[in-house]
Amino acid sequence: MTHNNFIHSLEDQNPPPGAGPYLEALWYEHQGDWEKAHGIVQDIHTREASWVHAYLHRVEGDNGNAGYWYHKANKPFSALSLEEEWEEQVKYFSKG
Repeated sequence: MTHNNFIHSLEDQNPPPGAGPYLEALWYEHQGDWEKAHGIVQDIHTREASWVHAYLHRVEGDNGNAGYWYHKANKPFSALSLEEEWEEQVKYFSKG
């Protein structure tokens, strides 16, 4: 999944096939479906999922819970805006 393909998919009705769980969660969050996004990553036990999970709790406004997930991701609490962190994660999880 390239970055450009992912960004173009935001106009579609469904996430792009083959996006993987992290991009899929970010796609749903961008569409305003926080619950679906959270449901995707909450039971994946990787540092990458913890990073997306942390971002989602920032979106929710639960910074305490976000801090826990940043710690699990081995990352500092993000100082970026939500939009900047979303873009950072999309670039990280997409190719090209």
